[in-house]
Amino acid sequence: MAGERYRSFGLATPAAKRAIAADDAIALMRSGKATKNALLAYGNGRSYGDSCQNGPGAVVDMRPLNRIGAFNAETGLLEAEAGVFLSDIIAHTAPYGFFPTVVPGTQFVTLGGAIANDVHGKNHHRRGTFGCHVVSFTLLRSDGRTYTCSATDNARLFAATIGGMGLTGLILSASIRLMRVHSLDIAEKVTRFADLGEFFELAEAADQANEYAVAWIDQLAGGHGRGRGLLLTGNHAEYGSHAASRAGSRFSVPFQPPFNVLNRPFLTAFNAAYRWKKGRSPGPSQTGYQGFFFPLDGVGDWNRLYGPKGLYQHQSLVPENVARQTVPALLEAARRAGQGSFLTVLKRFGSIRSPGLLSFPRPGFTLTLDFPNRGDRTLALLSELDGITVAAGGAVNPYKDARMGADTFAASFPNWQRLEALRDPAFVSSFWLRTAKKLNVRPGRVEAAE
Repeated sequence: MAGERYRSFGLATPAAKRAIAADDAIALMRSGKATKNALLAYGNGRSYGDSCQNGPGAVVDMRPLNRIGAFNAETGLLEAEAGVFLSDIIAHTAPYGFFPTVVPGTQFVTLGGAIANDVHGKNHHRRGTFGCHVVSFTLLRSDGRTYTCSATDNARLFAATIGGMGLTGLILSASIRLMRVHSLDIAEKVTRFADLGEFFELAEAADQANEYAVAWIDQLAGGHGRGRGLLLTGNHAEYGSHAASRAGSRFSVPFQPPFNVLNRPFLTAFNAAYRWKKGRSPGPSQTGYQGFFFPLDGVGDWNRLYGPKGLYQHQSLVPENVARQTVPALLEAARRAGQGSFLTVLKRFGSIRSPGLLSFPRPGFTLTLDFPNRGDRTLALLSELDGITVAAGGAVNPYKDARMGADTFAASFPNWQRLEALRDPAFVSSFWLRTAKKLNVRPGRVEAAE
């Protein structure tokens, strides 16, 4: 039970060699017979790199554990198994006037995956990360015990598991708090900006005035157009639909082409068309939640367009006080390397602290770039982007990564040894093996799970 079903979304890393069903993994762990580095939970494979892969062992398919339990329509408290998709949570709770407090760029992630990666969304400045709204979860470890974890019970495991990339054991179920919304529809406003300087002038005020804010950058534009883009802001519309749309794809890429379709001429034309079409109606206008939060979910298997070599995504975070110098430097490095990014997104993170030990977001600006895998050329660029980011005191997102070095990881997450100390010995990922396990663990860092 392995192969194409158990790849990561970037398609640039090998598929899992072996997969086992969740029930079988649970039985193995409860028997106390799980061996070292044997397991890693696999949700829906929406991580771009190898944080959801386990080269030496097996991945555990969590998707069959997809039942929604109790939902309190007064408080927004929901209990569900770890394999349920966010799309299912939306469909279940929307008629009662609730919506997940934080959603990433796709609704096809599992609840367990959202916790393990401590995902963020367009409203980090107001709501923080997904982990900020996790009340509790049940965690099965290879000692055969099931731990109920919260901010007060098994607090170390609670912190290590949120953003812990699945390394502390199997999340079986969780209780999360949703937010009440006027409707699922979004009152969206689009503001054009001529360059990055103008964006930085707009960003803080946009965050203060809106629940959601994110910018799209025309990464290929040069000359007077360098750094131009669109600032998209939104709030839940006061009057609108509470009906969840069918969580399917309107279109699908039926096969993987033998080459990268998203080449430079295509990207140049696409960026010009997108900027013209999206920016011609500054709004505000009312739009459905699917198009605002999950635009690419409407195209099934869109990652196939990058061809058989797949894509690499690079998400950096830099402190606010150096962002005006560092973000242009990152974009310039990509332009100088002749690499075009299909999706270039810039977002301001707020100061709400996550309960997660290795959470990626922190105050500053985050830039996301997607590149077709062109082998050594692309890897060299990504290493250059790492260097610029780390030199600025920033961080590189691990669950978007497929190749960062151990030193970059250590600089990005100086608390990594605390996660290693609480890692379940039966759990490991390909990402962890090529980063943390290449580093030296200082003595005296062992922490008890309880």
